[in-house]
Amino acid sequence: MDTRRAAVVDGAIAVCVATALLVTGLPEQDAAGVGYVPLVAGGLALVARRRAPVAVLVATGVCAVGYQAAGFDVPAVAFLFAVYAAVRAGHRVVTVVASVLMLAALPLAALASGLHDTGEAFAQARGALELAWLVAAGAAGEALRQAERRADEAERTREETARRRADQERLHIARELHDSLTHQISVIKLQAEVAVHVARKRGEPVPEALLVIRDAGREAARELRATLEALRDDGKSPPRGLDDVPELVERARTTGLDARLTIEGRRADVPAAVGRTAYRIVQESLTNVARHAAAATASVRIDYRPGALVIQVDDDGRATPGAAPVHGVGLLGMRERVTALGGRLRAEPRGGGGFTVEAELPVDETS
Repeated sequence: MDTRRAAVVDGAIAVCVATALLVTGLPEQDAAGVGYVPLVAGGLALVARRRAPVAVLVATGVCAVGYQAAGFDVPAVAFLFAVYAAVRAGHRVVTVVASVLMLAALPLAALASGLHDTGEAFAQARGALELAWLVAAGAAGEALRQAERRADEAERTREETARRRADQERLHIARELHDSLTHQISVIKLQAEVAVHVARKRGEPVPEALLVIRDAGREAARELRATLEALRDDGKSPPRGLDDVPELVERARTTGLDARLTIEGRRADVPAAVGRTAYRIVQESLTNVARHAAAATASVRIDYRPGALVIQVDDDGRATPGAAPVHGVGLLGMRERVTALGGRLRAEPRGGGGFTVEAELPVDETS
């Protein structure tokens, strides 16, 4: 039950109980008029029974004793509601003590009214607070408290089970990646390194493409190891982020691409997820430039703005304005990463030719 609905329910119960007590006490013509105040106050106090159950328990008990002393032969209904609320909140010892004090105080209050002898006073007190109803109210509160505790425990168990399944799935993915990719990447890297070594040993020029394959194989092996470590959650290797973007740009230059990096705005710390996404956007964009764009230059701009981090990668490749971009796996992956962080991605041909990728990632400035 949400807070607003609970407040409405408590208010309605308080008004109903106060009304019932007042209506029950109206026929008591011999009672003093001031006694109507504790009748109404005891009922209305129930409006705070969730927020301050012990205080409400004391208040309703005092009010019940007050209107009994004033001569009102009215059951202590509000006190029973307070007993239920206090036990439900877990205040069992306080409730038992308060109930015992009430059972002792009500006969004395009836005697103090001067309207009854000792026998009648005890009879009136017993009618005002039946022990059976008192026990029932406490038992109801305890039963609901235990039910809520079991529900909370079941919810925690479900969350723990979900986390355990997620951990198992991560390990399964890590094993699958290791089994399916590690061997092939290792073979590619090894063959490229052997070819470079043999060419140099023979004094032959090493083809630039072969050097790129070797370096790409090394980087792919490092990336795969980092991914596997992240999936295994061992914390030994920090994920790639904004600090690694200059390395990406420098590596792009080794392929013959005139790549430049520009950083604008006041450098600020960003969440790890934003840093990882920014790195992947630059990595995927430069990879696409090298593979598909036939570009000579590329510019990478990282702009730290208030509440946002903007990454833009432009090239002068063969994309033409008006041509629909081909949304391959790389672009789809970028869009999914950006959307997951609540950002936006623009990937399209530029007006002057070439292609642009711009991503705006929200950054909580209070983090």
